[in-house]
Amino acid sequence: MHEQNKEHPAVLRSLAGWRTGAARAAAELIAEMAAYPRGTMSPSVYETARLVSDAPWLDGHDARCAFLLRTQRPDGWWGQPDGYALVPTLSAVEALLRERDRPDANGSRPDTDRSGPDADGSRPSAPALARAALRGLWALADELAADHPAPLPDTIAAELIVPWLVEEVNDRLDGSGGRLGATALVLPDGVAQKPPARLRTAVATGQTLPEKLWHTLEVLGEQAADAPGVRLVASAVGSSPAATAAWLAGRPRQEAPASLLREIQARWGGPVPGVTSIAVFESAWVLGWLLDAGVPVTIPPALSACLTSSLGPSGAPAGPGLPADADDTAAVLHTLALAGRPAPVHSLWSYEADDYFVCFPHERTPSTSTNAHVLEALLDAAPPDEPAGELARRRGAAHKAENWLLAQQHPDGSWDDKWHASAYYATMCCTVALARGHHPDAANALARAARWTLASQRPDGSWGRWEGTVEETSYAIQTVLRAHPADLPPPVALAVAGGCGFLLDRQEETVFPPLWHDKDLYAPVTVVKSARVAALHAAAARLASAQPTGSAAAR
Repeated sequence: MHEQNKEHPAVLRSLAGWRTGAARAAAELIAEMAAYPRGTMSPSVYETARLVSDAPWLDGHDARCAFLLRTQRPDGWWGQPDGYALVPTLSAVEALLRERDRPDANGSRPDTDRSGPDADGSRPSAPALARAALRGLWALADELAADHPAPLPDTIAAELIVPWLVEEVNDRLDGSGGRLGATALVLPDGVAQKPPARLRTAVATGQTLPEKLWHTLEVLGEQAADAPGVRLVASAVGSSPAATAAWLAGRPRQEAPASLLREIQARWGGPVPGVTSIAVFESAWVLGWLLDAGVPVTIPPALSACLTSSLGPSGAPAGPGLPADADDTAAVLHTLALAGRPAPVHSLWSYEADDYFVCFPHERTPSTSTNAHVLEALLDAAPPDEPAGELARRRGAAHKAENWLLAQQHPDGSWDDKWHASAYYATMCCTVALARGHHPDAANALARAARWTLASQRPDGSWGRWEGTVEETSYAIQTVLRAHPADLPPPVALAVAGGCGFLLDRQEETVFPPLWHDKDLYAPVTVVKSARVAALHAAAARLASAQPTGSAAAR
């Protein structure tokens, strides 16, 4: 018997009380966003390591070094499994090798060991740094061996970051004169060394970098400081701490970007997230999910203005300094429509391709969640002044997006996506969007999605790719509820109640496993909290009228 079966009556009682508290929980989330408008993300190993390398002058340097030592896994890696550890481990190893050889304020490098990496709040010792770097090197050398090809994750600019960091690590090994006893790393199969070199050549000849490359400006090395056309937006380069630090290297500390980096690192006590601001992304996702689940929400004028003003000719970006994209544009449009302020969708047309919608121009891989969000925006109520021909175009584009999403569903009933490590996110996004449309094949697709979701529930009621998590459990509950628009069959209601029990036990949890794609994985903390609130509120309304009986195994 699943654990959730035993606690089902208690879950229902707790959910009954939860329904009255949903508005308060939503108000707390909105207050969090108002208190820190940049948005709250988990610290990034990759980005923190880049600041260790490029900005040792920045406040919190010793704490960043200690963070790298503290977050290394027992097997030598940093980050999540299944290829996601490659980028953060390369970044951490390079930073630790550089820090190991960097003299301290007195011109010497202390070699005495201490009881821990940050036991007395001071700089970690050279032996501690060397041991951590060596463990990371051994893990990398084994994974990158010719007979064990490493998968390249579909994270941002991995095709640029991996060859650049492999080259940087090998240069540091060469400079050690063999003292570390480690051999040079090789590139993963299918990864070329040329892309970063081509960018450096382009910059050296005065070519202007496309704006979407600013977020990874650090791959230019010393040339980042002189990259033509790159400019500060909201005191940052490409909304990236690493890119901003690389741009600042070798020049006098400019007050605005240096102050921004100090503010960002202070929030986490030294480490930094991967993006300096996710203001638009956080507001759109949090408010959209709460409103879509029927949670009573009062939107402050400042958040409403943030969403409205984010829509330019090409749509909305995730935050200041990032290029506009179809995903955030669609999410902003959908949230405004849910709030009763629908806006024209014409900014989406620049992302329309023959069969689907691209997230960015010239992207490597399409996104299922982006197309799901576009579909929702296209299905929303039209603004009062929408031109007559726009409705027909929206309907045609919506049908195109539906066809493409249906074609992307895997045989087991799930979807996956380029922006998230978990199939539960993509499956929820696609299920919610397709459930709103009228495609004749949608009902079958939703049933398959629900079967896959229910079959993968864990004994404690949770869902998750690597472990049961609050975030993935929230998505799975929404998938099951949207795929069953009528009454919930008893075994399905029991499964939903089990998931809710898991979420209710973790109402105070504020640290979440990183699952979202940037240069490495991250957790948008307030967004995840809103997913939990939305799932519990939606489930409470549905379970109040359901009387689940029997065993969850009946699924």
